[in-house]
Amino acid sequence: MWTIYLKELLELTRDRKTLIFTILIPIFAMPLIFGGFAYVSSNMFKNAKSAELRYALFGQQHAPALSARFGQQTNLRLVPLKDESEIRQAIADERIKFAVVIPPQFDAALQQQRQASITLHYNSASTVDVTQQRVREVIDGYNTSLRQQSLSALNLNAGQLAFALAPVLLEKKSTADQREQMGAIIGGMLPYLLLMVCLTAAMYPAIDMGAGEKERGTLETLLLAPVPRGAIVLAKFLVLFTVGMTSAVLMVGSMAALLLGFGNSLEGNLAIMVRSITLPDLAMVTLMLVPTAAIFASLLLSISIYAKSYKEAAGMITPLMLLTILPIVVAMLPGVELNWLWAMVPLTNVSLAMKELVKGTMDYSMFGVILASTTVIAGALLLLCRWWFKREAVLFRN
Repeated sequence: MWTIYLKELLELTRDRKTLIFTILIPIFAMPLIFGGFAYVSSNMFKNAKSAELRYALFGQQHAPALSARFGQQTNLRLVPLKDESEIRQAIADERIKFAVVIPPQFDAALQQQRQASITLHYNSASTVDVTQQRVREVIDGYNTSLRQQSLSALNLNAGQLAFALAPVLLEKKSTADQREQMGAIIGGMLPYLLLMVCLTAAMYPAIDMGAGEKERGTLETLLLAPVPRGAIVLAKFLVLFTVGMTSAVLMVGSMAALLLGFGNSLEGNLAIMVRSITLPDLAMVTLMLVPTAAIFASLLLSISIYAKSYKEAAGMITPLMLLTILPIVVAMLPGVELNWLWAMVPLTNVSLAMKELVKGTMDYSMFGVILASTTVIAGALLLLCRWWFKREAVLFRN
C-alpha cells in the first residue's frame, strides 16, 4: 500500500498543474485576499471620508442660509452648471458628485412653519459613497439651528431647550465587541476559501488517479499486482487526503504569517479582530480540516472511479463543487448559528465553527461533536469508495 502511495505522490510532484493548485495558490491566496482586502478597503473608506466632493446647487436665492452652510464645508466644492438638465450628464461624467435643487417655495414654507423639502441628485450605485452622509450632516445642522431659533422665542434655558429638541435619548451599548462585529464578516469568507482550496487541490489528482488511469490503460496493470484492492483504494485516498490537507495547512500557515507580519500595521476594527486571533484558534481550524479533507478525498475518488473518461469525471465533479458551496452559503445566512443541531450537519458545522472562532464566540464544548460527526461521515464515505472500487461493473462499465 505504501509503495503505491509513494509512487502516486511522486508522480503528482512532477505535474506542474498540481504543484500550482497545491502549493502556490494556498501560500499566496490568503495574503493577497485578506491583505489586499484590508489595505484596499481601509484606503477606500479613508479616502472617501476625506475626499473633496464637487457639487452643483440650484435655487440658492430661495435659501441663502442653507446655501451658505454648503459653502462653509471645507470638503465640498461648488461647480456651476447652466441648468438642471445637465445634472444627470455631469454626474455620469464625474464633473460633480451630487446636485442639490432648492424649490422656489422653500423659504416661504419655513416662514409659514410648514415642512420644506429639497432634492438631492446623486449616483446611488457607487461602491463607496459618502454623498448622502455629507449632505445629511449639512441638513441636520441646518434643522438643528432652525429648531433652536423657533424654541428660543419661548425663553427656555439650555436644559429645557435640550428636552424640547429630544425628550428621549437612546444610548446604544452593543454586547458584541469589535472583534465579534468584524469577525461576522471575515468569518463568512474564511470557510469558503479554505474548503474550496482543500477541494480544488485534490480535484485534478483525483481525476487522474481514477478516470485518467482508465484512459491510459494502467488501471488494469495495477489491479493485477499482488495487492488487495482495499489497499489500492486506501493508498489513492491517502494521496488525495495528503494533497488536500497540504493545501489547507499551507493556507492556514500563510494566514498565520500574515497575522504575525502585518497585524500591527492594520487599523480600525479589522486590526482588533486580526490581533485577537491566536495560534490555538488557527490550530483548531486546521484540526477541523482533517476530516473535511477526508470527505473530499473519498467523494472525488468515488466519482473518478465511476467515470469512464477524464472528460466525464471532470463533468461529474463540477456539481460536487456546487454542492460544496451550498452548505457554506447556509452558514452565512442570517439566523443560522452554531448549535447542537447544526454541529451534526457536514461542512456547515465546520463553516459555522470557523466563523465562531474568528468572532471569538466559539462554544468549545461543540468542537468535539463537530470533529466526531465529520469523522464518522468521512469514514462512511471511505467505506463506500472501497466497496465501489471492488465492483467490476463500476470499474469497467461500458
